[in-house]
Amino acid sequence: MKILLAACNAKYIHSNLAVYDLQAYASEYTDHIILKEYTINQQKDDIMRDIYLEHPDVVCVSCYIWNISFVKELMADLAKILPDVDFWAGGPEVSYDAEKFLSENPEFTGVMVGEGEETFQELSGYYVKKNPEKLENITGICYRDGEKIIHNGWRQIMDLSSIPFIYKDLSEFKNRIIYYESSRGCPFSCSYCLSSVDKKLRFRDIEMVKKELQFFIDHKVPQVKFVDRTFNCKHDHAMAIWKYINDHDNGVTNFHFEISADLLREEELQEMSTMRPGLIQLEIGVQSTNPDTIKAIHRTMDFEKLKGIVDRIHSFGNIHQHLDLIAGLPYEDYDSFRNSFNDVYALKPQQLQLGFLKVLKGSHMMEMCREYGIVYKNREPYEVLSTKWLDYDHVLKLKNVENMVEVYYNSGQFQKTLEYAESFFPDAFSIYEGLGIFYMEKGYGDVSHTRMRRYEILLEYLETVPGISRAEVADRMILDLYLRENLKSRPGFAGDQKPYEKLVWDYRKRAHVPKNAHVEVFGNGRALYFDYNRKDPLDNNAYVEDVTEQIFNRIK
Repeated sequence: MKILLAACNAKYIHSNLAVYDLQAYASEYTDHIILKEYTINQQKDDIMRDIYLEHPDVVCVSCYIWNISFVKELMADLAKILPDVDFWAGGPEVSYDAEKFLSENPEFTGVMVGEGEETFQELSGYYVKKNPEKLENITGICYRDGEKIIHNGWRQIMDLSSIPFIYKDLSEFKNRIIYYESSRGCPFSCSYCLSSVDKKLRFRDIEMVKKELQFFIDHKVPQVKFVDRTFNCKHDHAMAIWKYINDHDNGVTNFHFEISADLLREEELQEMSTMRPGLIQLEIGVQSTNPDTIKAIHRTMDFEKLKGIVDRIHSFGNIHQHLDLIAGLPYEDYDSFRNSFNDVYALKPQQLQLGFLKVLKGSHMMEMCREYGIVYKNREPYEVLSTKWLDYDHVLKLKNVENMVEVYYNSGQFQKTLEYAESFFPDAFSIYEGLGIFYMEKGYGDVSHTRMRRYEILLEYLETVPGISRAEVADRMILDLYLRENLKSRPGFAGDQKPYEKLVWDYRKRAHVPKNAHVEVFGNGRALYFDYNRKDPLDNNAYVEDVTEQIFNRIK
């Protein structure tokens, strides 16, 4: 008996924590379980051939908003060439409408609904040992019985500490993001999120967590991404983990957490202030700063408190902060979203994620679609098209803003240029709004551009803004470029360095400047030394020193 457990991930760098948990929990059937990971970027024919050649008796596949259409098409064809194989689906994309899914996808035998570890273990026992003897004895499944579709009900939630540690052999996860779970569930009731459906919040035993984190630390794993929905919802649990990784820091491993910033206490902030730059990074969901919107989505957030804490963390200079906004929420029109954007932008996070509402099956937001006038795509990821407050024209404008923010802000490659440009616009949002319109008017929007071409387009755009100095913009762009790398070829807008060549060369000899470092004299006469051996772990920029005096006054 061969049970093939398949995961179709978004990208190769992602490992699928859920399927590894299933395999580990059903360890007594290890000899019968084959785990396969694919990506939705692979050819379906290649995946189909690979699964077929394993000659499985059962195929189980996890379903999410990023892979459901891919999975349905793949399994429909597999069922034609493996007619005697049972196909099972699991995951959030099929759990909340299992009967409908089975009625529309006849190639599937059944669906595992909800948490899958115990259900998959029993299902494996049914196929391998006929223990249990019948599907009707397994809780947490919906399945076919002849022409009938039978739902056995959702399984009771499990003890999180009973799940085995899956990362004993790290060779399977080379060059992959390591995902780790220290809690399940969420204490909040955000209407757009499936975590709000299950209110039973559970935590993995803290001593077990410490032991497992030490394994990552000992093996110098580059990044461990916690998938806990609100990591710091239990102060003692979060504090114990933050203190442990700080005390046992190996100088390499980075830990990523999704948190609610306004829940942080002074003790936690004090611990964070002592951490190595780059030890942790924080993802903070703001979503909106409109009070009516926050109330409508059942979210708990004190933005003024959040703002103070984000500023405080920013002052530490050692923690990457990633702040999220969602467009298309109730009571948020275009101008309201502009205000939310400006509020969050003013906090200067390292990343500002502008996402769009996704109406997920099983969420409260889906129930409210009629009241809120929410129209969304039929196909996953079920993204919003319009609402009572936001028409599709404005959605398209926000899509342009999202693209510009991703390219010009989140890349971190235009920071000095954007800082200069901000004072020439009524607000931060207007920069990206205008730039998005410029891209579309010039026909740049549907073209793939090199990094240098992005600079040229930004320069072209800023030249249309009254009061802006082209020379200052060009200097700022050169600064941004050299902060990231020692350019092999200089762009056309770069200043002429020939008048300073001898002075710079003399300085390099006197100061024993390494070959891979760079010295640039800018239009205002300031000379900067860029050291690429000392990069900032937060923004990856070179260490910069002002050497104007050393060059022009020949000071050592």
